[in-house]
Amino acid sequence: MPADRRIAHLDMDAFFASVELLRYPELRGQAVVVGGGHIHQPRQLADGSHVFARLREYVGRGVVTTSTYPARALGVFSGMGLMKSAKLAPEAILLPVNFEAYRYYSRLFKVAVARIAPRIEDRGIDEIYIDLSDHPETSVVLARRLRQAVLDATGLTCSIGISPNKLLSKIASDLDKPNGMTLLGLDDIPARIWPLPVSKVNGIGPRSVEKLTRLGVSNIGELAAMPLEQLLVHFGQSTGHWMHRVARGIDECPVVTESEPKSISRESTFERDLHAIRDKLELSEIFTSLCTRVALDLQRKGYACRTIGVKLRYADFHVVTRDITLPVSICDGKKIRRAAGLCLKRVPLTQKIRLLGVRAGGLLPLTGGNADGGTIQAELPF
Repeated sequence: MPADRRIAHLDMDAFFASVELLRYPELRGQAVVVGGGHIHQPRQLADGSHVFARLREYVGRGVVTTSTYPARALGVFSGMGLMKSAKLAPEAILLPVNFEAYRYYSRLFKVAVARIAPRIEDRGIDEIYIDLSDHPETSVVLARRLRQAVLDATGLTCSIGISPNKLLSKIASDLDKPNGMTLLGLDDIPARIWPLPVSKVNGIGPRSVEKLTRLGVSNIGELAAMPLEQLLVHFGQSTGHWMHRVARGIDECPVVTESEPKSISRESTFERDLHAIRDKLELSEIFTSLCTRVALDLQRKGYACRTIGVKLRYADFHVVTRDITLPVSICDGKKIRRAAGLCLKRVPLTQKIRLLGVRAGGLLPLTGGNADGGTIQAELPF
């Protein structure tokens, strides 16, 4: 890895919720939850003020899309069921998602960054990697310029991490949120990275965290101290070698500025194995969240899809997949869930499940003729 390599990770702060606060500035400083699933728009009164729904009033299977930092302080995070979240923050304001607005502000901040540093890898509606290796300015100056450019273009704050690679920058951008700036060198790894929990490493999920905990490993430093041979025994060749490298801050992945996706997928590995009947509500919430995120990914990248598939990994690690090809292309979350649900009906659900995934394939560029604000006009024949 070149010694002069300099990679930034820019992450918008509570992006969806922050966009909503631009529309409803009176909610700043309050616990606000943005979610999906039959949530009514705020009602505007004659004096221009609004009446907002409260989380305690919600009934349904919707999930949290995002939350403001005051709501997160109460334990409400993205991916949680709204009914469960209501027990933690009953008085939180509840707003419906507005994907059109999120896409608009996403484009704004990325254009603003590109004017300063065009070598960008688009990683999501609210995050990007930026290769700053060729810039003559210092990292501090660049980080300040980028944050100010985003603020000027959108009215929103972001957090930036800059380091020699994508792995460390991704961790760094989360260390001083919101509106943070964190610069890391390889010499900073023992003091800044090793005390962090292993879950902070992008790619170490709940099941791996659980397994590492059983092995007496809770933070990244303990993972770095673990003998490679032991990692290979417990995690296999590929994952074991990868863990050994990332715990030491080694990552040679390039910033990919251009790519044409063949498919888009989201999956979730559960903290415990779930039963299709006894844990039906929890599985349904996770399934809905995955479909919603796939839809958002499609819309952000400008695609619709003709094929929807599901992936299940059972408790015995056996994997099954099913897919369906549709007569029309779609990118709407409800239609994706409907199609994915048909795939699930063809999957044996007699065992406990440890992973659930949803995939969109057969991608086609969105055009004015097949989408309006991300919703396909033609109805599916079911």
